[in-house]
Amino acid sequence: ALATVNFQKLEPGLLKYLDTVQKDQPKMVMEYWTGWFDNWGGPHYVFDADEMVNTVASILKTGASINFYMFHGGTNFGFMNGALEADEYKSDVTSYDYDAVLTEAGDYTSKFFKLRQLFSMVIGQPLPLPPMIESKASYGAILLHQYISLWDVLPALLQPIKSELPVNMENLHLNDSTGQPFGYVLYETVIFGGGHLHTRDHVRDRAQVFVNTMYVGELDYNTVELSIPEGQGFRQLRLLVENRGRVNYGLALNEQRKGLIGDVFLNKTPLRNFKIYSLEMKPAFMKSLQRMSGWSTVPDYFVGPAFFRGRLWIEQQPQDTFLKLQGWEKGVVFVNGQNLGRYWKIGPQETLYLPGPWLRRGGNEIVIFEERTAGRIIQSVDIPYLGRTQYVD
Repeated sequence: ALATVNFQKLEPGLLKYLDTVQKDQPKMVMEYWTGWFDNWGGPHYVFDADEMVNTVASILKTGASINFYMFHGGTNFGFMNGALEADEYKSDVTSYDYDAVLTEAGDYTSKFFKLRQLFSMVIGQPLPLPPMIESKASYGAILLHQYISLWDVLPALLQPIKSELPVNMENLHLNDSTGQPFGYVLYETVIFGGGHLHTRDHVRDRAQVFVNTMYVGELDYNTVELSIPEGQGFRQLRLLVENRGRVNYGLALNEQRKGLIGDVFLNKTPLRNFKIYSLEMKPAFMKSLQRMSGWSTVPDYFVGPAFFRGRLWIEQQPQDTFLKLQGWEKGVVFVNGQNLGRYWKIGPQETLYLPGPWLRRGGNEIVIFEERTAGRIIQSVDIPYLGRTQYVD
């Protein structure tokens, strides 16, 4: 097997080192990093274009081959984003624009034109003209006028799995016994009284906690305990657990189980006798959701978890656009049944890429699953905003 190297900045002697590993073999930079991926709550990473081009020129002068990672930025549509675990767990944002040579939507960048100049000099002749860029559309404000609570959806559309013990997402008896790969899982049990709830770090990756339908708080890797308020009689304790994305490289690869991966304790007693609801939000589920009765007009203020819907009307041939979720807190957006991915007010990403081929002339149905605080409108804009930038050192 040919040994190769990955890097962003060419350290002295790095490519020469390959000759000591394998004499008289081609030299290859398998991943030349043109940018970097972003994590929720962090900055939008940017790598200087001139520095990138100078490094590429240096690599080519050594006679090495090069593969750009990424040449074309992409999108983690649906629940397909990964995560990083070094000192702590960090999930990737929906956009995989990566500050790449071509953007998430396929647009040219300064890196693209500067690389063209370099490659033209290397081969000693001009390159053919690049294709025209598709224009982007700004369709304006879209009103989300109806909603239905998750608590109303559960008994109508989902059959719970009953289990004495909590079962992680991958081991649920679903999908021909292959388990649940992505999305959310709701764990529901009955408690008497309140007290001290402790997860023993068994939540993967983030749980909203409810007593009946009252929101109590969140649990994750950093917050492992909550106070459950006292109350009369038996009540439902609900944990809505989100799989925020599996680690995609490193030592934690084989530990990627999601949902509740072990016991959760109330006053040092492990909770038992669960009803477990799978919320993969597959296309069949979304179609059934749209046909449900019980959708209501959105009030002036509403706290989720709930589904919201509205309609984007397009008169002409649909074009790419970007959806801005200002005023919404955290959730997932579906357009004509396509899962665009997650949004989260902590950023850095503030717009979701919506490709034109997923739109149609006339009415386009938009459904948002909002976990907490809902807005009333979303904006369709023609320019993406991926967050506050930080240059890669």
